[in-house]
Amino acid sequence: MSTDDTGTGGTATGGTVGIAIIGSGNIGTDLMIKVKRLSAELHVAAMAGIDPDSDGLARARRLGVATTHEGVDGLVALPEFADVALVFDATSAGAHVRNDEVVRAHGRLMVDLTPAAIGPYVVPVVNLEQQLAATNVNLVTCGGQATVPMVAAVSRVATVAYAEIVASIASKSAGPGTRANIDEFTQTTARAIEQIGGAERGKAIIVLNPAEPPLMMRDTVYCLVDGADGPLDEDAVRRSVEDMVAAVSGYVGGYRLKQRVQFDAVDEAYVPALDRPFRGTRVTILLEVAGAGHYLPEYAGNLDIMTSAALRTAERLVAERRRAQLTEVPA
Repeated sequence: MSTDDTGTGGTATGGTVGIAIIGSGNIGTDLMIKVKRLSAELHVAAMAGIDPDSDGLARARRLGVATTHEGVDGLVALPEFADVALVFDATSAGAHVRNDEVVRAHGRLMVDLTPAAIGPYVVPVVNLEQQLAATNVNLVTCGGQATVPMVAAVSRVATVAYAEIVASIASKSAGPGTRANIDEFTQTTARAIEQIGGAERGKAIIVLNPAEPPLMMRDTVYCLVDGADGPLDEDAVRRSVEDMVAAVSGYVGGYRLKQRVQFDAVDEAYVPALDRPFRGTRVTILLEVAGAGHYLPEYAGNLDIMTSAALRTAERLVAERRRAQLTEVPA
């Protein structure tokens, strides 16, 4: 196993690749359990937090994972860090700036689960293959992971002038990190709707639902499809959306359509976000995301979709690095 800081870390050609997790809250703990249960390519070498009494660090210790409550500085000081090729950041947008600086200095890959967006946005089913050379990738937000694929599905068969998403999550599933990042959530998700989803303009809204018992994550996606290209092929949109749902559910088992895609003609309406009149079709997509129950309750689909996307992204990134190492021609 590599013990240097030249940018490789972990195992280079065989066995599983070591990863570390910064953040011992709900997301970091669920991610740790997912890697241990589901991944044949990765193993958890270390977990870092800032609360020595957190349940996440306690669980990690019981599972034989090296731990520190001294954050990223404590992480890189652990002997086990030599076995780490990739680091997940499950903290907050503000904390990620410092975490990225330290991890980058040690040449490790970073998968960012915060809305910091230092690295390029990644939604696995939409654009992961185009970002395999990046050293820090950003997983947007839970709302982005759920809805950007739907906007992209519509965009690949029609011109989306405007897309708006409303993500409703159980209040109980929103921890301190989520609540502290509300502004970043809306801004980051809106940008991803445009940059990855393909909409001319995008908007994101998040609702913390206090209902008891807690409700599962629900997402509503509205796409305004420009009528300038002629009549919308509704069957093509339906097929594209259903294909994308199947692709996402390949790694997020609780991801599903709540009902058939809806289409409504818009004869003439002024859209403030576009600053112009719009004529065309409003496409409405209703989604539900249930959690897998690895560590979090079923209603916390908003957290589960993030950890599931993180695992899929990390496995693909380390597989690409391993492929590059194996095909590298010696000087």
